[in-house]
Amino acid sequence: MEIENNESEFEMGQEYFCPECNRNHTKGKIYKDHLKFFLKNDSDKGDGEKKEEGSEGENIQLEVPDIDDLDYDEEAELLEAFNEIEEENIDLEDGILQIKEKDECIQAVKSLPGVGDATLSKLIKAGFDSLEAIAYTPPKIIINESGIGEKTTAKLIKASMEKLKIGFKSAEDIWEKRKNIARITTGSTELDELLGGGAETGSLIEFFGEFRTGKTQIMHQLCVNVQLPRELGGLDGNALYIDTEGTFRPERIIQMAEALDLDTKKVLKNIIFGRAYNSDHQVILIKEAANLIKEKNIKLIIVDSLIGHFRSEYIGRGTLANRQQLINQHLHDLLRLCDIHTDLAVLVTNQVQAKPDVFYGNPLQAAGGNVVAHGSTIRVYLRKGKGVQRVAKIIDAPNLPEGEAIFSITEDGIREG
Repeated sequence: MEIENNESEFEMGQEYFCPECNRNHTKGKIYKDHLKFFLKNDSDKGDGEKKEEGSEGENIQLEVPDIDDLDYDEEAELLEAFNEIEEENIDLEDGILQIKEKDECIQAVKSLPGVGDATLSKLIKAGFDSLEAIAYTPPKIIINESGIGEKTTAKLIKASMEKLKIGFKSAEDIWEKRKNIARITTGSTELDELLGGGAETGSLIEFFGEFRTGKTQIMHQLCVNVQLPRELGGLDGNALYIDTEGTFRPERIIQMAEALDLDTKKVLKNIIFGRAYNSDHQVILIKEAANLIKEKNIKLIIVDSLIGHFRSEYIGRGTLANRQQLINQHLHDLLRLCDIHTDLAVLVTNQVQAKPDVFYGNPLQAAGGNVVAHGSTIRVYLRKGKGVQRVAKIIDAPNLPEGEAIFSITEDGIREG
């Protein structure tokens, strides 16, 4: 329905008919709609067709449409609309690239012997949409989650390993691969140096300590820093945050993002949040995360905290064995994601417990026992220092010496001690 234009002054929000694109506009929203229409028609014209002199296309970045009754800041409105369209185009390009990469992985799975449409559908629904996901996952898990038979699963795993050339390699090959490991800055140079340059990808890093030692603060900071360009210590990626204790705070993310002059709205949008309400839900969220990593460009997964639900639900010595087995499976689900996605960093926080038989020295130790100790690649113990200062100490790491670093928790986030 065409709306007749009234010669009298328009009110904000009132619709009027635009003869340029032959459609109705709402005052205050004209520019974004009009620009989208123009860009669409402009791309259809092709390079050979010359635009008319004085047309909207020629002056699109410099002038506003010739509508006399606009009484707000035309230039600012136009620039804002154009920037929004640019951002949408960038998001679209990234989305197409991710879809293309995912499609290539699916095609690789489809090329495996014995994989028809029905088998492929089952694998994709269960999250096994790449050769790595099939090759690195135990057969029982694939059988239980996809419903595929035992013999077929064995053939798929063998074929995937052959295509990926999984087997013995020289130490030189491993070293070349280690050279490509990326790291996320923590915001503190001293803490980065303690970790060998920052939180590294392809590893499961555990931070444990008492309350108010900075575990959750570091996790929040890394969610922001992972979105930075690589030259600034980030990975140009997004974060997935699983909160088991109800301590995630978007307002803290905003403070940290503003301190780095980042777009707070975009930073919040790039953090995928999941609240785990019990241990079973926590395990399920990690399994579902496997489907989001490529789709959402996830480069960091955080579990804060790892063992809280397990400690509250499995009480007494009689449940200890079951609890430890479930935690062990949960940790291996996380480690498997590191194997499948080499550019992914996984960080978990852990609680502490006191040893009653220690009379001298520090009686605190990480909860979870040997299962968590063996499952973590790097273990960092946090303790309180003076004022806003905190002390981090490497407890266990395959390539890092024991050492300590002092950092501070400020309004802007994690900073130098």
